[in-house]
Amino acid sequence: MGAVPLSERAMLSEVRLRCGRPAAFTYPDGNRYLTHSGHLTMCAGNTECITVKPETLTAAVDALCNYSVHSRSRELREGWFVLPGGVRVGVTGTSSETAEGTLRDYSSLNFRIAREVRGCAEEIFRRCGYRAGILVCGGVNSGKTTVLRDLCRLCGSVCKTALIDERNEIAACSGGLPTSDVGIMTDVLTGCKRSKGILSAVRTMSPEMIFCDEIATPKDAEAILSAHGSGVRFAATIHAGSFEELMTRDIARRLIDAGVFTHAVILRGSGEPSAVSEIRRLGDYA
Repeated sequence: MGAVPLSERAMLSEVRLRCGRPAAFTYPDGNRYLTHSGHLTMCAGNTECITVKPETLTAAVDALCNYSVHSRSRELREGWFVLPGGVRVGVTGTSSETAEGTLRDYSSLNFRIAREVRGCAEEIFRRCGYRAGILVCGGVNSGKTTVLRDLCRLCGSVCKTALIDERNEIAACSGGLPTSDVGIMTDVLTGCKRSKGILSAVRTMSPEMIFCDEIATPKDAEAILSAHGSGVRFAATIHAGSFEELMTRDIARRLIDAGVFTHAVILRGSGEPSAVSEIRRLGDYA
């Protein structure tokens, strides 16, 4: 990508390598494809596009695992792993018939680019503060994690905060040190399920506020309700492209009805990542 201007690279959100197909780069306005000259084209059928070969994917996974795929077997069984800096790599392929279900014959890699956008949550923090329960809502590539990271930075600068970073893509810890700014009073727990991490943080770190990404399961809801009963406030993300979609989600509705979340932040979408569309008080809708 040496021929691609730096200003254009700054908007990149994903890099997808699919076996036998052009290397794709995802931007807010659509996909572009890498050519042999190092330029990007909007036309996937361009004969100059680089086609991803099977051996390229295998070599990429080996290199990304520091040539020790076995050491990342747990993550690969889940279909993803995280690189230093918080870049999450999704992996697809053929699952083996062993009990471990290890992937082989890789078919695609998806690099989701993590970046800090300092200040993107300032309006949320100004309006909601750190005494509210905040639910950040958005669709795919809308910047939910980016907004949550910045909000954690702000809240973690004024109160005891715990960040349950299951995939290590928010704080991007390396050797226990967060490489992203998540606040000077934030304790980070990575590598465990959200539900387990929430309960562990309440027992051991006495947080005033807990941050977690992508709440989605009944176990998540049970852990959040248990912690909320102990007086802990929450900020979390959920996949919902609009307020109306949010209110159709059983888990969200249950937590709102229980008073866990008092404000919903609706993001504008993939066309304007991390931009806030509206902030709603939830008391009138619970």
